Amino acid sequence: MKTSDATQPLVSIVTVNYNQPELTCALLKSIDQQDYCAVQVIVIDNGSRQNPANIIQTLFPETIFIRSEKNLGFAGGNNLALPVATGDYLFFVNNDAEITPGCIDTLTKHFEQHSGTGIVSPLICYFDQQPEVIQYAGMSPIHPLTARNRTVGEREPNQGQYQQSTQTAYTHGAAMMITRKTLEAVGPMDNGFFLYYEELDWCERIKRAGFEIWMDPCAKVYHKESATVQEMGALKTYYLTRNRLRFMRRNFPLLPLSFFFLFLWLITIPKNTLLFLLRRQTDNLWAFWSGILWHFGLKKNSFEQ
Repeated sequence: MKTSDATQPLVSIVTVNYNQPELTCALLKSIDQQDYCAVQVIVIDNGSRQNPANIIQTLFPETIFIRSEKNLGFAGGNNLALPVATGDYLFFVNNDAEITPGCIDTLTKHFEQHSGTGIVSPLICYFDQQPEVIQYAGMSPIHPLTARNRTVGEREPNQGQYQQSTQTAYTHGAAMMITRKTLEAVGPMDNGFFLYYEELDWCERIKRAGFEIWMDPCAKVYHKESATVQEMGALKTYYLTRNRLRFMRRNFPLLPLSFFFLFLWLITIPKNTLLFLLRRQTDNLWAFWSGILWHFGLKKNSFEQ
């Protein structure tokens, strides 16, 4: 999409499309409007009902298009780009996001200024809201007892309160740039999550490998929040439940994990079961319990099928 510039490190921009070619094209247009020239753009179609290859390749002929006949999830879809991505940096961006001017250049320069950085996210704001509202300005660590954390700045009006780059516990999957060196050291995101917690798990592995996680507010991305995810209902409940436990099992040692499971059985499970019953949300109740039982051998169910 851009001509090569030998003075700039190459950035491979990866996005995954799933039944939303209009949103994907809007993202590609925002990439075209960047001043940064050394980019390789890769679009993965994650098993959409209709193959959007003609639409995307006609409007953006220099884009590398890869089609999967099956929905491989967030990590699986993004990972399909890795064999063809040749950039010094890889920038994973949701297809329902748009990149602001200077974003790519700012993020690449961040790595020059903070040499210990393995992965960085920009400031992420909700798309087309006035006054501007923040979605992400960093994240707190996952609490070892509750398996919960906090997104810094979420739902705050953007009044310039986040102006300094800061280390953070996790990047945001809607927009994150990783170095080639980091990727080679830790490997790709884990396909097994399918949806939710992939980038959090990735960040834990990145930290264990000795790299830093940053948020740089000098770069900004607008996120439209996927309508597909918003409509998932019970499927969202299932994967949030299943993957919260999977994340904890993969990233916490035995002693704190024991306290987490005690809290889970004594507090979390009774509370959520009662709430779903009182709200008469039987579909979410089934999804919640299916997500828990997956960890006890119920690995095939209607949600994963």
